[in-house]
Amino acid sequence: MLDIADNSGVKRAQCIKVLGRNVSKKGKCTRPSASIGDIVCVALKKVLPSCQLDRKKVHKCVIIRTKKATRRTDGSYVKFDSNAAVLIDGEGNPIGTRVFGAVARELREKNFMKIISLASEVV
Repeated sequence: MLDIADNSGVKRAQCIKVLGRNVSKKGKCTRPSASIGDIVCVALKKVLPSCQLDRKKVHKCVIIRTKKATRRTDGSYVKFDSNAAVLIDGEGNPIGTRVFGAVARELREKNFMKIISLASEVV
């Protein structure tokens, strides 16, 4: 379950598919997991009445925050209090016009510059 951190009218969404990840066949867990900057397909769960998006369709999101610690190249780790995402359209631009909360710096490497410019804080 993901918190949606923009003003598109969606509050919660459920991840149903991680795009662009191969499943590892080692060990017991063969389910792909998403990290910061990955694109996932979601089903909308909690929506405001004023939302223009269709609940019955599958939408795409970019993960901007995760509870799981992410290791950076300098050896430090960054983790957040909740899992959060931003809804995007077909070209990779955010649907909402504002992004709430902090955003990880790893999005800059994945070329989501529009999300970084809308965010209030980059960690």
